[in-house]
Amino acid sequence: MPRKRSSRRLLVALLMGVVPLIAALLLAATSATRASAASLTEVTGFGDNPSNLRMYVYVPNSAPAHPAILVAVHQCTGSGPGFYSGTEFASLADQFGFIVVYPSATRSGSCFDVSSPQALKRGGGSDPVGIMSMVTYTEQHYGGDASRVYVTGASSGAMMTNVLLGDYPDVFKAGAAFMGVPFGCFATTDGSSWNSTCSSGQSIKTPQQWGDLVRAADPGYSGPRPRMQLWHGTADTTLAYPNFGEEIKQWTNVLGVSQTPVLTDHPQSTWTRTRYGDAGTQPPVEGISVQGAGHVLPTSGMAAKAIAFFGLDGTGATNGGTSSGTSSGTSSGTSSGTSSGTSAGTSSGTTSGTSSGASSGTTSGTTSGTTSGTTSGSTGGSGGSGCSAVFASVNAWTGGYQAQVTVTNTSSSTISGWKVAWTQPSGSTIASLWNAVQGTSGSQTTATNAPYNGQLAPNASTTFGYVVNGGTPTPPPTLTCTTN
Repeated sequence: MPRKRSSRRLLVALLMGVVPLIAALLLAATSATRASAASLTEVTGFGDNPSNLRMYVYVPNSAPAHPAILVAVHQCTGSGPGFYSGTEFASLADQFGFIVVYPSATRSGSCFDVSSPQALKRGGGSDPVGIMSMVTYTEQHYGGDASRVYVTGASSGAMMTNVLLGDYPDVFKAGAAFMGVPFGCFATTDGSSWNSTCSSGQSIKTPQQWGDLVRAADPGYSGPRPRMQLWHGTADTTLAYPNFGEEIKQWTNVLGVSQTPVLTDHPQSTWTRTRYGDAGTQPPVEGISVQGAGHVLPTSGMAAKAIAFFGLDGTGATNGGTSSGTSSGTSSGTSSGTSSGTSAGTSSGTTSGTSSGASSGTTSGTTSGTTSGTTSGSTGGSGGSGCSAVFASVNAWTGGYQAQVTVTNTSSSTISGWKVAWTQPSGSTIASLWNAVQGTSGSQTTATNAPYNGQLAPNASTTFGYVVNGGTPTPPPTLTCTTN
């Protein structure tokens, strides 16, 4: 009997030692599984995929049971893995626990389809359908929260951000577009994927016209519309800066808010941030203009601002959405218009999304007419007006010309607004004006700052441009600049 009891005690002791060991091994296996998930993984067979996109997903160790989903869309010549390694979204996912889906284009040039009629219609086919399949797959296989789906992208990816918010307003709660163009701006009917009129900033519409393009993508939809954050560099020559103003016109109209910002501030010295419809951290529309930046966004720190706009950093509600608007917006004379007036050619180049500041894209093509290339003109703003305005003839042809005016703060303190006035010669008319709001009284023309470029630090400058039908750029007009 003692020997039997001793054997039993030994067996119990062994079991008591083995059970914790088994539990520890099971826990370690579970941890190893989660650790392996914290890397970029390609997913195949994710659903309807008419344009053969590839899907990559990043699930951080910190992901809760039902994490938010962020779709992060790369630029032309890029890839999903490249956008994963070249941007800060994955590290922010580690910090805040959301899933990131990285679509990867496979067509020549690796651009996304934002041009075809199929892409610009809900369920029409092409890339948006494939990306929607990725979202559904992530919800079903990774427990993603269908009420918290967001999208961001750079260049071609920013265009796709605009497209997805238009095609699927009930799916995406908000978007952040770095260096994009308005929904429908890149539309083509000849099968090509590049629209030079749009890329060069010459596609100008009223807020109502831009808004109607978005509403036509899903004509039966009447629910809340996703919020939009827009980023653009003032020196962008691949997708010209006037597209920034056109996007603001479009999304303020879609969301039914005024084009006049309720808040203007400077998160960094070269950033001018404007908020529309609400002064809080998650307004219906937010624009960030980056002074002097080319086609190189997002750079360091910008992704975090996008995540904060979404509310994924824990600073606010993340269920997004704003009631849809049918507002006609303001008059078409608001900030918008063309850039250099030249063709952007057929370049598909964009930034790699890193903070190196080097753009992989180039622009090419030729213009009609001849370029004067001179900066002839007179400087206004004398008599303590606080600003100066310098006229430059950018391009001239028989029967018209394009001009650019540089406005500089000549005072010792920051100004909050400016106005340039001149007399337009008889027989000539201004066909379009951008980056300022045009006013006309007889032959007197005024250009007042746009909502996003009125605030200038001492010695800082901004530009606006216009195209004239009739007349010549010589002699240049006499400009008078005053501060508001």
